Amino acid sequence: MSMDVMIKKAREAQKEFESFSQEQVDMMVKVIAKVVYDNAESLARLAVDETGMGVYEHKVAKNKGKSKVIWNDLRDKRSVGIISRDENTKIIEVAKPMGVVGAVTPTTNPIVTPMCNAMFALKGRNAIVVAPHPRAKKCSTKTVELMNQAIRDLNIGAPENLIQIIEEPSIEKTNQLMNVADVVVATGGMGMVKAAYSSGKPAYGVGAGNVQVIVDRDVDFNEAASRIITGRTFDNGIICSGEQTIIAHKDDYDNVMKAFEDQGCYLVKGEEDKKKFRDTIFHDGHMNKDVVGQTTAKIAEMAGVEIPADTKIILLEADGIGEEDLLCKEKMCPVMSTFKYENIDEAVMIAKTNLDMEGSGHSAAIHSNTLENIEKAGAGLSVSRLVVNAPSATTAGGSFTNGFAPTTTLGCGSWGNNSISENFTYKHLINVSRIALLQEDAEVPTDEQIWA
Repeated sequence: MSMDVMIKKAREAQKEFESFSQEQVDMMVKVIAKVVYDNAESLARLAVDETGMGVYEHKVAKNKGKSKVIWNDLRDKRSVGIISRDENTKIIEVAKPMGVVGAVTPTTNPIVTPMCNAMFALKGRNAIVVAPHPRAKKCSTKTVELMNQAIRDLNIGAPENLIQIIEEPSIEKTNQLMNVADVVVATGGMGMVKAAYSSGKPAYGVGAGNVQVIVDRDVDFNEAASRIITGRTFDNGIICSGEQTIIAHKDDYDNVMKAFEDQGCYLVKGEEDKKKFRDTIFHDGHMNKDVVGQTTAKIAEMAGVEIPADTKIILLEADGIGEEDLLCKEKMCPVMSTFKYENIDEAVMIAKTNLDMEGSGHSAAIHSNTLENIEKAGAGLSVSRLVVNAPSATTAGGSFTNGFAPTTTLGCGSWGNNSISENFTYKHLINVSRIALLQEDAEVPTDEQIWA
C-alpha cells in the first residue's frame, strides 16, 4: 500500500474518531494495553526470534509491565473536550487532536514502543501510522494486528485504519511518512531522530543514552549492586536507560567491586583482556552492532577471553574519562565501565564528562541516602531524569514506584537535540485551546506598585 493511500485512510479514520467520547477513547486505549499484556509471551518470542537480541523472559516482563504501568497512568487523565478549569486564572483548557501521528519504532523495543505510541495517539483521538525497524517488521506488525482486533471486538463502531503499520518498511517509506504526518515520534538511532526533526513537521525524538551511575558512601553496597545488576542485565542491556558505569569512592572501590563479583559479575583485571573487550565492543570508535543485546558469554567468545559461564555483567575499569577511553561510551550489552572518585564533586564531574562525550540530556542514576548529594548530582548533571536508589533501565521510563510519566520514549532536551526534556506521553499528542474568562475581581496594580 502506498503512503498516500495509508495517510488518506488515516485522515478519514481520525476525522470520524474525533467525535468519540472520553469513555469510548479510554475503552480503546485500555484494550490496546490489555491485548499486549495477554499476548506477552508469544509477542516476546516473536521479538527475540526475529531480532536476535534481548532476553525472552525480560521481554515478557517488559510487555506485561509497560502495558500495566502506562494504562494505569492514562486511565484517569482527561484528553477529550474540556480537560481543566483554573479558578484562579479563569483559564479553561480544551483538548483537540493533532491528526495523524507518524511513529518510527526501533528493533530494540519492537512490541512495547508501537503499543505505547498507539495508546498515546488514540488517547488524543489521533490516528497513527507505525514505521517499524526492518529487522522487527513481523513482530511489530503482529502487535498492530492484535491491537486492531482488540478494538474491533469492543463493538463500539471504532473506525478502521486508526492504527496502521508499514508492512514492508524502508528508509524511503519512513521518510515519506515523516514528511506527510501531522506530528512525528521517532524512537531509534540518532540518524533517524535527526531526519524526524528535519521533516518540517512537529517532532519528538530521543537522544543517545549513556547512564552514569554514582554509588555514594552511605549505602549498602550489596543492595546497590543488586539494583544496578537488575538494570544492566535487563534484556541483555539494550535499554537506552540502562546503567553504563559504576562510579565508586576510591576507598570503597574494592568493596563495591566485591559486591558485584559476589553476585555473579566478572571484573576484568588484565590489560590485555581489557583491550580485547574494548576492541570487540567498539569498531572504529563506534559500538559494534554485533554485540548489541548479546549475552556475556557471546561477547567473551567474540573477544577471545575466558570468563565464568554464568557471568551476569563484564566489568572493565576505564583508563580515563570522557574522550580518554571508548569504554566511557554507551555499550548496549551487559558490560559496564568502572571509575574511582575522591569526593562527590569529582563523582559528578566524572559522570558529566562522560555524558558530555555521549548521552547528554538522557538519564543518570545515583545510589545514595544523602539528599544533599542526590540534589548535587541532579543540579550538576546535564540529564532530563536522575533515578535514585532503583534500577535505571526499568524505572527511568516510569514505574509504579516513581513519578516519571510511564513511556517508551525519553526526551533529552536541548542537550540531546530534542524538543522536550521529559518523558514523552499523550499530552504531547494533543493541541490545547485556552479560553481566558474575564477576571472581574482582579486588582490592577499601580505603576508605583509594579516598579517598587
